[in-house]
Amino acid sequence: MFLHCQRWAPALLLALAGCASVPPSAPARLGLKLAPQALGATVSVQQHLVVERAGRIDELDAALEVEPSHLDLVGLAFGQRVLSLHYDGKDMTSWRHLMLPAQVRAEDVLEDMQLTLWPREAIAQALPAGWRIEDSGLRRTLFLHDEAVTVIDYSGMPRWSGTVVLDNLRYRYRLTIQNAPEGS
Repeated sequence: MFLHCQRWAPALLLALAGCASVPPSAPARLGLKLAPQALGATVSVQQHLVVERAGRIDELDAALEVEPSHLDLVGLAFGQRVLSLHYDGKDMTSWRHLMLPAQVRAEDVLEDMQLTLWPREAIAQALPAGWRIEDSGLRRTLFLHDEAVTVIDYSGMPRWSGTVVLDNLRYRYRLTIQNAPEGS
């Protein structure tokens, strides 16, 4: 079983970091639910995630498995499973540890994962009016009415290799994802 937390990790880690409040002016989440096949690749990676928010740092180990028919995510904190997510492009099932706050929502995790990994073209087609996404080299930026909302920096390609840093300007957190080299 693999831990999947590219998109789910930010929400989980934010919860671990005390993410109970969202700025009152923050727009609603996008509600992205792109089909796993839209990634255009089969991915299986182990990850170490670090979330920084309001001076606090929390960590989570995870594994991500994406195949054309589904994606699966499992996250561990302190050696214990704290979340899992399965999505087949239509239906999503999730489990979270009772100790996680209600703000940890599978939909938010899926959205962050897809913003980070899926091709820009697939995301752009699914964005609501007023939103746009741009890739420039190893940087991806999500805009709402020309204001940057999320900035994602990659250390290399493909996007699920190396280190990924997601700065969510709307919810004021930074997620650093260190992907383990293949075969480790």
